[in-house]
Amino acid sequence: MKNTFGNNLTVTLFGESHGKAIGAVIDGMPSGVRIDESYIALQMDRRRASSALSTARREADQVQILSGVKDGISTGTPIALMIENTSVRRSDYDDLSDKPRPSHADYSGYVRYRGNGDASGGGHFSGRLTAPLTAAGAICQLMLKEKGISVMTHIASLHGICDRPFDEENLSGDLQILEQAEFPVLDEAAGEKMKQAIREAAADSDSVGGILATAVSGLEAGIGEPWFDSIESMIAHAIFSIPAVKGIEFGEGFGFEKLKGSEANDPFILKDKKIQTLTNHNGGVNGGISNGMPVLFQTAVKPTPSIAKKQKTVDLSEMCETEIEIKGRHDPAIIHRAVPVIDAMTALVLCDLLIARFGCDYFGREKE
Repeated sequence: MKNTFGNNLTVTLFGESHGKAIGAVIDGMPSGVRIDESYIALQMDRRRASSALSTARREADQVQILSGVKDGISTGTPIALMIENTSVRRSDYDDLSDKPRPSHADYSGYVRYRGNGDASGGGHFSGRLTAPLTAAGAICQLMLKEKGISVMTHIASLHGICDRPFDEENLSGDLQILEQAEFPVLDEAAGEKMKQAIREAAADSDSVGGILATAVSGLEAGIGEPWFDSIESMIAHAIFSIPAVKGIEFGEGFGFEKLKGSEANDPFILKDKKIQTLTNHNGGVNGGISNGMPVLFQTAVKPTPSIAKKQKTVDLSEMCETEIEIKGRHDPAIIHRAVPVIDAMTALVLCDLLIARFGCDYFGREKE
């Protein structure tokens, strides 16, 4: 049962939603990388449930660094991150042990692990496991920042309500807005409408989904591999590992269907003696390799499957059809909490690809 992602820089997940702890082990980390625990805590705050827009489960999510770091600098050995689960209520799932929730991983996980898995709260399949991914990705985000590379994500749309798109001419300004935003949108008015839609779904014992837009700025041309380890395939692999993600597109994506080649192509130009493209329909990637323009992609996030409405299912112990009414603490929308997870997984991929291109010394440094 594989729970490791990456080639040169890898991350391994462990733990369950209602177990003692969850965590991640980062291997392949260069020595001499600055590890800022306050920056990790900041990213964890972005993911944490903190209002009526999210689950009532409140976790401190304090990240403990168990190994691989000395005096705030990576040693080059595996970095083990652990987060204790402090708000556990297994009893919420007693009635669901043999009744898989529709569109959740309960049934597929039951079959995969032959009934031996810990299903409480979704077990190892739970979105709770995105907490250590966020912590691991925060380390990589800071590594990228020190190289002038930024990753940013906002809610492009939620249940039909749209935010304004990224301003590719001023991504640094958009990054500043998102770093200060309590809710990850670029247009505050659109954000208020989205929050109201989430509240209405919660009041109706339902949930909503949407689309996230991500931009990577400052990434030089020539990063990525052709075919199987392209920027697109590696990011897609990572993003699809996030629970509730059901789609991804780069640049115009499925919008290319409406364009002719003359409209879809991105002509090359010289700007300040640097090669750029006049447009960016291809999202900063040609042949699976970065071309120096911002890398742009969008992610589809489905509505939270755990809702309090009555739904049909099958009792696995009795092998008969039945109904369930899910209780417990669940998010009416997870899309806003998925933003830092998208950023984290993107950063992990980019660091992995940069190490493949330039080696570990690209990030590491000699002891001062």
